[in-house]
Amino acid sequence: MGTATSQQPALTAGLGLKPQHYADALHCRAPGLWWEVHPENYLADGGPRMAWLQAIRAQHPVALHGVSLSLAADAPVDASHLARLAALVQRIEPVRVSEHLAWSAWRGQYLPDLLPFPRTTAALHRIADNIARTQDALRQAIAIENPTHYLHLEGHDWTEPDFLAELVRRTGCTLLLDVNNVHVSAHNLGTRPEVYLDAFPLHAVTEIHLAGHHADPVHGNALLIDSHDAPVAPAVWALYEQVIARTGRIPTLIERDDQLPDFDELLAERDQAHHMLAAAQAASALPVEDAPCC
Repeated sequence: MGTATSQQPALTAGLGLKPQHYADALHCRAPGLWWEVHPENYLADGGPRMAWLQAIRAQHPVALHGVSLSLAADAPVDASHLARLAALVQRIEPVRVSEHLAWSAWRGQYLPDLLPFPRTTAALHRIADNIARTQDALRQAIAIENPTHYLHLEGHDWTEPDFLAELVRRTGCTLLLDVNNVHVSAHNLGTRPEVYLDAFPLHAVTEIHLAGHHADPVHGNALLIDSHDAPVAPAVWALYEQVIARTGRIPTLIERDDQLPDFDELLAERDQAHHMLAAAQAASALPVEDAPCC
């Protein structure tokens, strides 16, 4: 993993890699740029898709963001899937591997969603075991992403920040803080995103996600959907600025999975995150007497 490790300190803002933007992605030389893909799309041993990813990886750092390990399921991680993921990690040498705090498999059936669960102590033990199995197979720590919530669930023993902090303590994993998920969840559940972020274990965050959302077609603004089909909302940018003022530079991804704009428009949004990270890093380096007071 020497290549990935040596490149990581320079990373600032990245983009999700889409086939429509292959040529632009390959040749773009924006400072601090990196790319993220869903590994499920690249688990074949060869073919044009793998050749495409390897060409990108030869020019840019690449991260893997999984959507199907089903870490919160009531069963161990699928061994065959994990073996294929490990082979991809060995081939690509990603700068980071991440997954969701969710489940998507039930007794051999796979569901096209990232589903919630009660944060019980039993669930904590089960998920910690699945994270440990994954990290042993990949021979590296993974980052766990905070979920999006659409309704209240009963039966929690832990707050979400405390649950994530305990997973970090037990497994050595890191965290992926999705700021859009924080905003959408707080809106839908009637809570305050700032309170959630104040309790979040920011010391363990190794990646940040930013994305767009939209109002539900039936319920309107009463229910926000984490759709990844729009620019990052001003409220999410504001929360992000608050986070990086406390953390300094953390590699940040702009997620856009639908209603894709032209590459230049996506790159401009990435550049906004890049400049905000640079400003946060510069501010954190100021001596106390030189730091702005207000």
